[in-house]
Order: sequence, then C-alpha cells, then structure tokens
Amino acid sequence: MTAAQEPSRRPYHHGDLRRAILTAALDAIATDGPSALSLRDLARRAGVSHAAPAHHFRDRTGLLTAIAAEGFGLLATALIEATDLKDAGVRYVRFAREHPAHFQVMFAPELLRTDDLELTTARALAADTLRGAVSAMHPEELGIDARLAGVAAWSLAHGFATLLLSHNLEGPVGDKDPEEVFRTLAVMMFRSEAREKA
Repeated sequence: MTAAQEPSRRPYHHGDLRRAILTAALDAIATDGPSALSLRDLARRAGVSHAAPAHHFRDRTGLLTAIAAEGFGLLATALIEATDLKDAGVRYVRFAREHPAHFQVMFAPELLRTDDLELTTARALAADTLRGAVSAMHPEELGIDARLAGVAAWSLAHGFATLLLSHNLEGPVGDKDPEEVFRTLAVMMFRSEAREKA
C-alpha cells in the first residue's frame, strides 16, 4: 500500500471505530449503568488501543453526550410517525424498551455537555415532534394550557417507561404487552380529564 492510498482508507476506518466504541458503550451501560462506564474498559471491549475512545470523544462526558444526541435523534424518528398523542406515548415507551441504554443517558444532564450543538439540536427535534402531537389534539382535550398538556403527556410516558425499565411494574403489568397497558392508562387519563371539564 502506498502512502497516497492510506489517507483514503482512514475516514472509513475511523467511522467504523467510532461506531464500535458507541456500541461497546451502549452494551456496557445496558449491563452496568452509565456510572460504571470507563474509556479504558471500552477500548478493551471494542478491541482497540486505550487512546482510541479519547481520540473520537475526548473524554467520558463527550462519549455520553454523543450517546444522548444519538438517542434524541432516534426518539424524534420514532415519534414523527405518531398518529395522535396516545400513539406518540406508545412510541415513546417502545423507544425506551428498544434503546434502554440511550434512555438512561439522555435524561441525565449531570453526565452530559448540555451545550453541545449535536445534543441540543437532536433534543430540540425530539421536543418539536412531541409538541406536534400535542398541537394535533382538539382544544377541548388540551384544557386551558396546551404547554402543560404536553408536560402531562410526557410525564405519563416518561414515568411509565422509567418504572418499566427499572422493573417496578412487573406486578401490575405482568405478562401483558406494556405498550397496550400504557395505551389503556392514557385513555383512562384522558377520560378522567374530560369528566373533570364536564
């Protein structure tokens, strides 16, 4: 291989290496949580030099920030096809179940560079998709404050997903489909709100 050929291969290799480190980090977080994450251990898991993770992410905070940004991007993609607010909630719960490591990191600002451009952009996109689902509701369903209706919907979905991932709903949910359980809860909440307004 000539020196002229080497640079053309480097971006491809580095792109793969970055993904390998992210995948190893997600596996580690899913098993042991974000607090146990170390760049040295990730390098060992990914089969690369101990300097490789720092080259791509600078430090542990940079790596966790990249994971959170990726997570918010995936969440926005999951929410964008929602047919209504209840469906958005179901998709939120599904995202948490399918991406538990991302979910753990995304809402832990103390672990992240909260001013990172990639993170703030992805977070804003996810928030916009959720707001879109709220704004699609009929005004009488939203009550007086549409913004608070959005907070209520997010709280219900996020709380349910968090309790589900931490195995605190094994009794009430049992062997039922968690997404169907959440849909039932959402319907109950909306009916409750409608009765109060009546």
